[in-house]
Amino acid sequence: MAKTPEDLATPDTPDTPDTPDTPAASDPSEPSSLSEPSPLSERQRRRALVICIAAAFLTLLDVSIVTFALPSMEEHLRMSPADVSLAIAGYTLTFGLTLVPAGRLGDEFGRRRIFLLGLLLFTVTGVLCGAAPSAGWLDFARLARGITAGLIAPQVVGLMQQMYPNRERGRVFGYYGATVALSTAIGPLLGGVILQIFGTADGWRYTFYLFVPFAALAFALALRALPQDRRTGVRHSLDLIGALVLGLAVSAVMLPLLQTGQNVNRHWWLMGAGAVLLVVFVVRERGLARRGRQPLVDLNLFRVRAYWIGVLVAAALYGGFTGIFLVLAQYLQRGLHYTPLQSALATVAFTAGSVACGIVAGRQVQRFGRLLVIGGTAVTTLGLASAALVIRFSSAAHMGLVLALPLLVAGCGAGCVISANQTLALQRVPRREGSTSAGVYQTGMKIGTSLGVTLATSLFFQEMTATRGDYAAAAALGLTGCAAMAGAAFLVALPGLTLRVRGQSPAAVVAADEVGSLAR
Repeated sequence: MAKTPEDLATPDTPDTPDTPDTPAASDPSEPSSLSEPSPLSERQRRRALVICIAAAFLTLLDVSIVTFALPSMEEHLRMSPADVSLAIAGYTLTFGLTLVPAGRLGDEFGRRRIFLLGLLLFTVTGVLCGAAPSAGWLDFARLARGITAGLIAPQVVGLMQQMYPNRERGRVFGYYGATVALSTAIGPLLGGVILQIFGTADGWRYTFYLFVPFAALAFALALRALPQDRRTGVRHSLDLIGALVLGLAVSAVMLPLLQTGQNVNRHWWLMGAGAVLLVVFVVRERGLARRGRQPLVDLNLFRVRAYWIGVLVAAALYGGFTGIFLVLAQYLQRGLHYTPLQSALATVAFTAGSVACGIVAGRQVQRFGRLLVIGGTAVTTLGLASAALVIRFSSAAHMGLVLALPLLVAGCGAGCVISANQTLALQRVPRREGSTSAGVYQTGMKIGTSLGVTLATSLFFQEMTATRGDYAAAAALGLTGCAAMAGAAFLVALPGLTLRVRGQSPAAVVAADEVGSLAR
């Protein structure tokens, strides 16, 4: 049965309140939705949460850990600039393509079983990436690996929403946000340590093999820790045509962002084709809803202002801070001849700031709400712009130390936004739509990440060509592009979130959303 906008945006009277130790009641009004499992004890929820966060950490770490291994991979696999971009953005592309269909599969057929399938395949593709004998093999394995990560990610958020009532999600998403920040920032450091131990020739292979035992352990523990899926007995169906149209649309939008080199302008027409396909997708999904069938994405989600604003903010912010690690890896290792470990240590300040502020912001989101997102995007922009200025106008001596302060500022801002923005965006989404809404949210993140990586690397390599090898100028321009993306997140968040709650305090908004969530 299709849902009306009121189902998503209007608070109702709760039937029974949640207790801190039990999840909300199941939603019997949706015959085709997945029933909630039996109530879990606090200990069971804690164990399941640890497994979810560990899996999210592994899928996100896979992006950042490869970043600082790229110069070594580039040399020993003879990778072209397009291969370098595809090693990062190709993973993000297939990751993003899989998120929405995987979210719907999880909502309808069971989040636990889709989570376990994705984690098993993620382990297998780790072996394939590590064993790559050529750039082509690695590119293919990275694309396959992105699909497996896309199966896992929406189930993680869906399970969190399923297990925890609305008033506790800020704290839970704070941990999740800290995990996102930690995985993004610690990956370069971990990659540098691995290359230091195993050498630059084959050390990059162990950046992939590292995942295998941890993913296998997470799979074994998840079999026991995750709540069992319970079905309503009603036959479900996945909108395969809608999934295909959406996949083609996202591909058409993202593929030009993966292109590098002289022929990049030939492919921008695909973005127009992607826009047309998105219109076709919207028309189809609305038609399914009018006929009483289950669409792939409930478009009424986008009538909730906080949700679509949150998606846009996430896309711009992730585009802003993801590209900095690729630019800094090239600048520090090739320009200043840092070892992989030394260049990774230069980003530790970002890691510390983002993790610490991510946890704090998660605990304070009900108190400060939108102010964390608005202030965090502004601080991230300031930090990234300052880093660009430091590289452009400071001496190369002790550059790793000089960059610490602006990177710390940027990390603190990003940490505040990641957890607070996701909490605010998803707090009014029904639990039965948990994985699907998370899939759409994270698809926006992946598109933004691809745009940010492509923008930063394109600016970097173009400036390198124009200046005939001036690494400082190229890195400064690349980081300026990253700061511009973060600035776009601020420009979206400032009017979007302020207008949404005009005349209401953050606490009042959260309290109203709490009532609506419990009723559902």
